[in-house]
Amino acid sequence: MPDVDEVKALIEDPDAFGTFGRFVETPVERMPAAMREVYDFVMRLRGGVPGPHKIWASNPALLRTIAPTGAYYQTDSTLTKAEIEIATCVTCGRWAAAYSSFEHEKIAEALGGLDPDKVQALIAGLPTGFEDPRQQVVYELATTLAAARVVPLGLFRRSRDLLGDNGIADVTVLMGWFTAVSLTLMAYDVPSNATGLDQ
Repeated sequence: MPDVDEVKALIEDPDAFGTFGRFVETPVERMPAAMREVYDFVMRLRGGVPGPHKIWASNPALLRTIAPTGAYYQTDSTLTKAEIEIATCVTCGRWAAAYSSFEHEKIAEALGGLDPDKVQALIAGLPTGFEDPRQQVVYELATTLAAARVVPLGLFRRSRDLLGDNGIADVTVLMGWFTAVSLTLMAYDVPSNATGLDQ
């Protein structure tokens, strides 16, 4: 049986974590050309290289492809910031991704203007509701999809009436996007307080 020092050495394995969860970031000045090019692309696109983008930079072709989807929700989505945060918090909570859940709890309150109790319910998977009919239908659609349930015809019709087909597509792709975000962060065990390299 291992002694206390052996167990402590296993727990404090210096190779278990990098600079952003388990991911070891490459400092900008040491990035290979393709990584630096896509890093600069994301800087221009988003004004920074946030969260999972740090990890996706290790696959420049993937990051160049996926980054515009996230940027779309910053500027061009048919959804309001509050509606985006409702679907985002449901998705982050569904996957129990610590980093993105923590980040979007704060973003949903500060930028989405959502009540803290409602945001906490979204992330925890607890029931809540919204006065605004569009926010309510985004919540119902997102929670149904996150629970892998069939979207009933009545919910679909209400969603289409309030959001349009383009809004339904926005909700579903956003949830897919944040599923990719959450799973990436979970694979690299990124904690809620991760900051990464100051680049």
